[in-house]
Amino acid sequence: MDIEESIGYTFKNKSLLDEALTHISYAHEKGIKSNEKLEFLGDSILEFISSKYLYDKFPKLKEGELTKLRAQVVCEDSLYEVAKKHNISQFIKVGYSEALSGGKNKPTILADSIEAIIAAIYFDGGLDEAEKFIIDNLAESMEIASHNVGQKDYKTVLQEKLQKNGDVHIEYKVIEEKGPDHDKIFTSEVIVNGKILASGTGKSKKLAEMQAARKALEDNKSK
Repeated sequence: MDIEESIGYTFKNKSLLDEALTHISYAHEKGIKSNEKLEFLGDSILEFISSKYLYDKFPKLKEGELTKLRAQVVCEDSLYEVAKKHNISQFIKVGYSEALSGGKNKPTILADSIEAIIAAIYFDGGLDEAEKFIIDNLAESMEIASHNVGQKDYKTVLQEKLQKNGDVHIEYKVIEEKGPDHDKIFTSEVIVNGKILASGTGKSKKLAEMQAARKALEDNKSK
């Protein structure tokens, strides 16, 4: 499957797609345009379209809840998942040294390429086509994230519980990283006043910390 078939959009101007898939490291080597400016515009289009979608889809949510929901979905992790879905690593062009360091699979590079593709679609087919691509790829994530809006996350709940009877020192520490750069697994510990309460794992430091807090809350309940 080629990239246009995968993303569901056929470019009239193929050079726009080519530019969207050109990382700055490759552009410097070849003396051509990189996807940085497209990425800049794509970021703004993504924020606008996702904001509009959330505004219409969840009319009962307050402004702060909509902001929190958008931040959960319009982020590197979500865009990286979109890039993996469309096998962008097969098509992205990176420079020689970047390729040697696994650049074709780096979450930041792949997530940025999705923003560049959004802008390329906008220039080639207009805002409606860019909106279709965004909603097709992120609507499900927005729906899932909306189920937790208004609820406090595990770290906040744990902090409130532990500090109920006075100040305590809470810290999260990454104790292990496993796997290649594009697919790392982190293990974090939550430590309170120097005592390890629990540990958790996740595909990002934030998720590992959340899982550690969740485990600490569960352990506390069972005591």
